[in-house]
Order: sequence, then C-alpha cells, then structure tokens
Amino acid sequence: MELVWLEDFVALAEHGGFIRAAQARHVTQPAFSRRIRALEQWMGVALFVRTAQGATLTPAGAHVLLSIQDAATRLYRIRDEAREVAGAAAKSLRFAATHSLSFTFFPRWIREAGKGAPIQAVQLQSDSMAECERMLSHGKVQFLLCHRHPQVPPLLPAGHYISKAVGSDTLIPLMGAGLAFTGELSTLPYLAYTKASGLGRIVAHHLKGNPQFNALQPSFSSHLAAVLTSIALENKGVAWLPQSLTEQECADQRLVRALDEGWDIPLQVHLTRPVAPLTPFAEAFWAGLG
Repeated sequence: MELVWLEDFVALAEHGGFIRAAQARHVTQPAFSRRIRALEQWMGVALFVRTAQGATLTPAGAHVLLSIQDAATRLYRIRDEAREVAGAAAKSLRFAATHSLSFTFFPRWIREAGKGAPIQAVQLQSDSMAECERMLSHGKVQFLLCHRHPQVPPLLPAGHYISKAVGSDTLIPLMGAGLAFTGELSTLPYLAYTKASGLGRIVAHHLKGNPQFNALQPSFSSHLAAVLTSIALENKGVAWLPQSLTEQECADQRLVRALDEGWDIPLQVHLTRPVAPLTPFAEAFWAGLG
C-alpha cells in the first residue's frame, strides 16, 4: 500500500470523477484509475461506484474516508518529525493562505507571530479557499490562514480541526468612483465570487435572506478578491471586498462605498490546524499564539 493511493482516494472522493481527479493529481487518467484499483484490491472491497456520470463512494468507501484522510496526514507528520530530528527540516512552518490574505495580512502577521521563535523557513502556498482546505486535509501544509464568519461553518470535517482567531477584517460593498449609481441596487452590475472562494461562501450565506441581494445577477465572477478589485476599479460594478486589501484604493478615493455600513460583513481571520499533533516546532509555534 502506498501513500499516493490514499491521496488519490481522497481526490476522487472530492472531485467525483476520474478525469477531474487525475488532473488535480497531475497524472494521466489511466494511471490514476490503476492506482485506485490497486487500493481497492489491497483493501479487498470496492470503494467507488463507477457510472457514466462519475464516481461515488460505496458505503465502505464513505466509512473509511475520514480515516484515510487522517492516515495521510499522520504519515506526513511522521516524515516531518523525522526530518526535524535529523535537522533536515530546520525550524520550518508550512502554511496555506487564501490569495487576499497572502497579499496583505500574512507578511505582517508572520513577522509578529514569529518574534518569540527562531523561524528559519516559512513556506507559504497561496490559492483559493477550496484548494487551501484540500492542502490542509491532505497534510501538505500544517496551517490554513483564511477569513471566517461565525455563522458560516468551514467545509473541513468537524472534530478533526481546530482554529484560533488571529485578526479581523470587513467585507465592504465597493465600486469605482466613476461608476454612475442611482441608488437602485438592481441597476448595479454585481461582481461576484465563485463557489471555490471562501469569501464567496460568506457573502452568499450572510446576504441570502436579503431580497435586494438575491435580485443581483453577476456580470463577472472570480475566486480572487484582487481580480474583483481590479474590475471594480474599472467602474464595472459593485463587489464585497476585504478592507485589508483595498485600504489604499479607498484612501485614494478610487474605490468608494456603493452601499451604507448596514451592508458590511464583519470577518475574523483564523489560523486552522489538525487536531492531531504536529511537529514539536509547529506545536510550539501554535502554543505561542495569543
């Protein structure tokens, strides 16, 4: 049995199709299928039901999903511990962070958070919320830095991860200063986040009961707040953008409020990690956070 088989199993469970999962794993579809079959043969049971529409977990596959995710994470942790003992890993920390926080919050925060610890290497991978969650669940990173809202639960399995609030932010409905707006929201082009975006989940959940918001039809969408910021600056519509990302544009009055403060969405910035133990150095870093 190989670690790569476990990662393939999780990828297929997440993507629900061999082609998409193989692309995510950067292998050919035939090679990916062979590895899934090899795992099923090793376990002695079918883990997926194959159909023309894709692949779904069998009862046996659904039963072992969380255990396989946990096993993959534990194997990566064992490797990290061995490297740390041997001096090969130095005193390093591996983070995944959503794009908007990578640009603004992370550099300042890691300098402050690391003052009491001699961090020799920090590895940061920046991606969409969905991909950052995947990296954490696969054990590729130790920590996930992302925006959170108390009413919007994360998609990570409950009970397997813990988090700490390490900062705050606000989503503000902003538009370019040159955009003509009569005050009727339905006439305002809407710049939306895609489903892969954590901020998109928060906006959709927070405003879903507002009929004015529900009437909005996206004229453009992206999982990147930075892209929506650029489109808003071109006077193309309104977007709910992080205050931390748009401070300079607002100070220069290139971006202005489209709606009053009642439309703002308060956020927390959370650092999330597995419940299972990390390397001693990563544990010391976590314990030192306020």
